[in-house]
Amino acid sequence: MSKSGRERAQERIARMRAEEARRRRRRLWLAAAGAVVVVIAAAVGITLALTGGSSGNGLPLAALSTLGNLQPAPAAGPAGPEGIPIPAGAALAGTSTAATGQAVDGISCQTAEQTVFHIHAHLTVFVNGSARQIPAAIGIPGAQATQTAQGPFIESGTCFYWLHTHAPDGIIHIESPVQRTYTLGNFFDEWGQTLSSDQVGPVKGHVVAIYNGQVYTGNPRDIPLTAHAQIQLQIGTPLVAPEQVTNWNGL
Repeated sequence: MSKSGRERAQERIARMRAEEARRRRRRLWLAAAGAVVVVIAAAVGITLALTGGSSGNGLPLAALSTLGNLQPAPAAGPAGPEGIPIPAGAALAGTSTAATGQAVDGISCQTAEQTVFHIHAHLTVFVNGSARQIPAAIGIPGAQATQTAQGPFIESGTCFYWLHTHAPDGIIHIESPVQRTYTLGNFFDEWGQTLSSDQVGPVKGHVVAIYNGQVYTGNPRDIPLTAHAQIQLQIGTPLVAPEQVTNWNGL
């Protein structure tokens, strides 16, 4: 008996979680082998923090306190098919502007997903204190959705860009045949939407960017899509405290 689309989607999500578990075990082994390096890096980070310098990775970051009083992040929405909450607000923008197969910023669209370099980051956007969704199917032209108990999941398409979304939960999948640094600007270029210090998608105004709990003071296009990065972009007031993904659910 052939499997239904829903069963295929559930199996695919399970495979992604199993693969991430294998990578996690390997990371733990590497962390143990490089314990001395970690201790040195921690010492450098503490020194920089005490002297008010940038973080150890050289990113232009400032303390969250520089933003003043922040409104508490809203309650998380219902979990989507990837186990990550989906914001209750409307989409920031649709996908009609997204790339349809041509290379973007040196990023190709291939018939199968690439797993040589496979990580995930999370993006949240607030406009005047209200959350906006990052739609599914960015980076997946000809997207085909499968219904799951938690909502639609983009299982297939004509091709997959190395940066893409399967659900409107803000999870950006970085699945590349080469290990390199991808940025939020690359993702917005694939989406066909503007990202700058004074515009996010169709919304214009001063952009406040938060990266892993700190204020990113550079151009938001340059924010790196690192493993489990938590990125928040805001335009307007009130400013909202950074949301936290506490359970990546195997991603």
